[in-house]
Amino acid sequence: MDNVKKRAAELLKSEAVKVVIGYTMGTNGKPRAAFIQNAEDVDSLIFNAQCVQNLAVYLSKAEIKQLGKPAIVAPLNVLRAIIQLASEMQIQENELIVLGVSPDGELIDFQNFSAIEKYLEDFNMEVDAKEKETLEKISSMSLEERWKFWNEELAECFKCYACRAACPMCYCHKCAVEQNKPQWIPVAAHRLGNLEWHIMRAMHLAGRCVNCDACHEACPKGINLNFLTKLMLNDAQEEFGYTGVTLKEGNLLSTFKTNDQENFIQ
Repeated sequence: MDNVKKRAAELLKSEAVKVVIGYTMGTNGKPRAAFIQNAEDVDSLIFNAQCVQNLAVYLSKAEIKQLGKPAIVAPLNVLRAIIQLASEMQIQENELIVLGVSPDGELIDFQNFSAIEKYLEDFNMEVDAKEKETLEKISSMSLEERWKFWNEELAECFKCYACRAACPMCYCHKCAVEQNKPQWIPVAAHRLGNLEWHIMRAMHLAGRCVNCDACHEACPKGINLNFLTKLMLNDAQEEFGYTGVTLKEGNLLSTFKTNDQENFIQ
């Protein structure tokens, strides 16, 4: 982490960037996002196993863009989000400097997005064994059992939208849940409203989710809402050969191949 701090200080001193987005220790003993604007403050940067927030969420925020060109401390989950955002034309290479962080906290100073994409090839985007077991159990349920499972799982949701706020792929300026003419999704936190919100969110993330679990980590009720996107990730891999983020334009639901299984495509 010392090399990350050193590089961050150099970038700020030379004014190559105006802000460094990284992790620092919060008042409750839990890491939080830090926005370092002075080289003298880089010593407050940290990186450990608790640094799970996906910092790429801030790259699309108007408030952060107003600060000037950023450098971002980027472990694996952030690197994936950066490539996905780039593929969706939300960020450009010249708009930021990526301070990659290896799993053991060492600096990886990427020269361009292609180098990040190449690096990510060594890290398959897979669901871990314990979660995979749970997902297989859900998939093996009957329709009635699955309906009951999701109703019970999402019953605690009170639609605070912390999951949306934490997700780097939820960058729309106005979400469909905030539309009331017409109203697409019920505002109330009841069974139907909760189901419609979480199903819609999962569908919008199909082939785009970077499997960072930021949504689950942000949920104040600890709901396993990330299981929905992980199930979609499994389906994308099995049905369409989706293996992870890429710089190519288009995503899973906006592109097709002539050998896709669905006849209507052809």
